[in-house]
Amino acid sequence: MTGRSGDAIAREARAVYGERGDAVAGELRALATRFRATTERDPVPPAQRMTENDALLISYADTVQRPDEAPLRTLGRWLRGPLADTVSTVHLLPFYPWSSDDGFAVKDYRAVAPRYGSWDDVHALRRDHRLMVDAVVNHASAQGTWFDRFLRDEPPYRDWFRTEAPDADVAGIVRPRITPLLTPFETACGRRWAWTTFGPDQVDLDYREPSLLLEIASVLLSYVGHGAEVLRMDAVTYLWKELGTPSAHHPKTHALLRLLRALLEQAAPWVVLLTETNVPHAENVAYFGAGRDEAQMVYNFALPPLVLHTVASGDATVLRDWAATLRTPSDETWFLNFLASHDGIGVRPVETLLPHSAIDALVDRTLKQGGGLGLKRNPDATQSAYELNVNYFDALGDPDREERLDRQVARFAAAHAVMAALPGVPAVYVHSLLGSRGAPELAARQGVPRAVNRAKLDEATLSAELADPLGRRARILAALRGLLRARRGRPAFHPSAPSTVLDAPKGVFSVRRGAEDRTVACVQELAGRDATVRVERGGRELLSGRPIEPGTVPMGPYEVLWIDESA
Repeated sequence: MTGRSGDAIAREARAVYGERGDAVAGELRALATRFRATTERDPVPPAQRMTENDALLISYADTVQRPDEAPLRTLGRWLRGPLADTVSTVHLLPFYPWSSDDGFAVKDYRAVAPRYGSWDDVHALRRDHRLMVDAVVNHASAQGTWFDRFLRDEPPYRDWFRTEAPDADVAGIVRPRITPLLTPFETACGRRWAWTTFGPDQVDLDYREPSLLLEIASVLLSYVGHGAEVLRMDAVTYLWKELGTPSAHHPKTHALLRLLRALLEQAAPWVVLLTETNVPHAENVAYFGAGRDEAQMVYNFALPPLVLHTVASGDATVLRDWAATLRTPSDETWFLNFLASHDGIGVRPVETLLPHSAIDALVDRTLKQGGGLGLKRNPDATQSAYELNVNYFDALGDPDREERLDRQVARFAAAHAVMAALPGVPAVYVHSLLGSRGAPELAARQGVPRAVNRAKLDEATLSAELADPLGRRARILAALRGLLRARRGRPAFHPSAPSTVLDAPKGVFSVRRGAEDRTVACVQELAGRDATVRVERGGRELLSGRPIEPGTVPMGPYEVLWIDESA
């Protein structure tokens, strides 16, 4: 196998495994050849793997439930019914057999949990949507098949999980949790201390063992074989561990990512890799690599806390300054823009963007709204906030006063308008699209702060609530659907289209997308106040259809103006 990706397989395999790398590269090439021989599909030009027609829905398989129906079938009906013509891609959160963390402690990487349905139900989602799945490749369940064989000291599994001496110096290891890093397990060859970055039920894999990498590569291609076109690389930050280093963003982690990218370019060149790295912005964008060798997409993790800060403070200055810096290293790389997900609102991404006082204000706001905090352990043994565990609709609300529903809905829509206007691909969490509030009682019952945003919805009750056109759910769904539809088919919203942040009043965020005679000016009032903006070119407002003349234009609280300047 020759060509750029073939050479990259050999180069990166050697970077990771040294003299063993050539044998690893040979195995990976053979794997790619076997897979490609079974798959007939034309490659997509790299710059067009994501376009202005793309928008993602993030959902668990069983968020919407109907008695006596497999949840995956229920989700499929909703994607073809109430949510039709809204998104192009569904991010199906882990649907494999699991033991904890709502799917992210995987017991069997190659199966669908029977509680959700079958592979046929997963395949059915592809009829009308692209499929994005999670590659939970940093850790596996302590109750899974691989770890069970590790406990029995069976080859090769005895080498697939990272272990250390119990007295190893791990103080300098970067942690996103406060649980102990090393967890003892009784095995057939005695007690062993396993590395558990995310907790005792999620045991870290050990990529020093080539047979593990080869199995993970095979798993990824199996997902592609089942129709996945986007692979979300979960917790990729921590893949390579090495004592004496922070074990975050290790050079060999980036080499592993380049190696998997090169494999996919040979085996399935239509697939997009997305990295999940909830870290400061500069560290996050490093996973684009040189622009054509690592991830094609990275989560825009700074966006959710920056939009929340803007609404809370009534000042868009930091958001504007940050947005003006957004660049990717090539037209083959894009941000995944989102505000809410199954996890919380990370605060690490804004450590270098917001002062401590502003982050503290977001923490206080979250606690006032009945939310919780995810904590991390620092190298000096102190603890600090890692994420805000709160429903995004609730987080945006004013914790000190009652508000009219129309104001709440307008604010939520304006926040999402910012997300949908920025360069990149928009992604909406299912509970946001369906207008859910938080479930603090669920978080309290489970003792898991993140559960506040992971409630399950009864289909009959949900349908009845959506049938009320004046209710919260119906109004939010209509508003967000309108934003996503307005983007579609407009080259100004291509993920790589030019973006220019415009001057605007303090509480207004304004950005022009596109180039030449195909531009859209996106103006969002985020402070909840009347404002006056200067419109340079005028045109047709996309959401209402009304004409906007050049000059001074008044805006109401949380109003959104998307002005097609070519109309």
